[in-house]
Amino acid sequence: MTQLYLASGSPRRKELLAQTGVMFERIAAPIDETPHSAEQPRDYVIRMAVEKAESGWQHLISMGLALKPVLASDTSVVFADEILGKPLDAADAAAMLRKLSGNTHEVLTSLALRDEHGVQTRLSVSRVTFAQLSDAQIATYVASGEPMDKAGAYGIQGLGGVFVAHLDGSFTGVMGLPLHDTAALLAEHGLGILAQ
Repeated sequence: MTQLYLASGSPRRKELLAQTGVMFERIAAPIDETPHSAEQPRDYVIRMAVEKAESGWQHLISMGLALKPVLASDTSVVFADEILGKPLDAADAAAMLRKLSGNTHEVLTSLALRDEHGVQTRLSVSRVTFAQLSDAQIATYVASGEPMDKAGAYGIQGLGGVFVAHLDGSFTGVMGLPLHDTAALLAEHGLGILAQ
C-alpha cells in the first residue's frame, strides 16, 4: 500500500528512496526551475524542493487521489557561489569539469515533505574535491555521455566517481537523495525503517 508519493522522475532518487523501506509511487511535479535574481544557492535549492512538493500535493488534489505525504528533492552543484546545472551541450559540460578540476565544490541537496500539516525541509551539504583533470580525461568523460543529464556535469555513482579525490558529507546526497536525512525525515511521520 502506498505510504508516500515521490515527486521526481529521477531513477537515482527512486532507487535510493526504495532503500528506506517505505512503499511509494512516483508522481509528476513540473515547476519553473529558473533561479530568482540574486537568489543564494541554498535558498534556491530549498525553494525548488518546496515547490516540487507543493506541485505534487496539488496534483494529488486535482486528480482526487488519496492525500499521502509528498517527498521532493532538489540538488545543486555550487562552485564559487555559481550554481552549475545540467550542461547545455558537450562544450558546456567540458567547461564545468574544467572549473571543478583540482578544486573543492559544494553539493546542496534539499528535501521537502508536504502533508496536510504543511511542509518540512532539510538541507544536506557535501564538500567534494576533484583531482586535477587533463583535457584528455575531460574529453573522454564527456564523450561517454554520462555528464549530460547531471548537475555539475558529473555523476559520483558512475564514471565521474573516479575524479573525486575527497568527499566530506553524504555520498547519496551528492547522488540526489541523502539517505540518512531522508529516512530521519520520514521517521518523523512514522514511515520507513528508522520509524521502527
